[in-house]
Amino acid sequence: MPLKKVVIVGPESTGKSSLCEGLAAHYGTVWVREYAREYLLKNGMGYKFGDLRTIAEGQLALEEKGAVEANGILFIDTDMYVMKVWGEFVFGQCDPWILNQIVTRKYDAYLLCKTDLPWVKDELREYPDLLSREQLFHIYRDILINQSTPWAEIGGQADERLEAAIKAVDKMIGGHSRVPGLLQ
Repeated sequence: MPLKKVVIVGPESTGKSSLCEGLAAHYGTVWVREYAREYLLKNGMGYKFGDLRTIAEGQLALEEKGAVEANGILFIDTDMYVMKVWGEFVFGQCDPWILNQIVTRKYDAYLLCKTDLPWVKDELREYPDLLSREQLFHIYRDILINQSTPWAEIGGQADERLEAAIKAVDKMIGGHSRVPGLLQ
């Protein structure tokens, strides 16, 4: 059976990493962390437009590594759509290489995290106000509406959010649930 790839996107502080971790545990597989966090922790927040390409390349390298280690399904915290939104939101432009990656890379499903979780301060987060988070959410939503890969909005707190994500993944990629009796 070919590897299924599920990407989790959304504004900052919407539980993407926690959701990836919970989904990977549920399905008995691995997940791909967001490379931007690693890059910015090492290099600082004074990033420039050109750094986004480096971050995008690092993200895809992590994704390729995860694909080798995955057990039938791979959960990915961030993809090139996030890099596109980041470039356009901060710099008003997107690197053409990133746009080309969007066209050539294929995924099986997307989960879009809603902004219904409280903001958690973090040295790497830039947009704490709800207005910016909502604006970014709608940008991601518009992108997903206008592409052909199945997707679902995921909201709720902790376990409720994870349960909603599991149901959505099972529906979109064909019932790969590995925990007997859970949500079936």
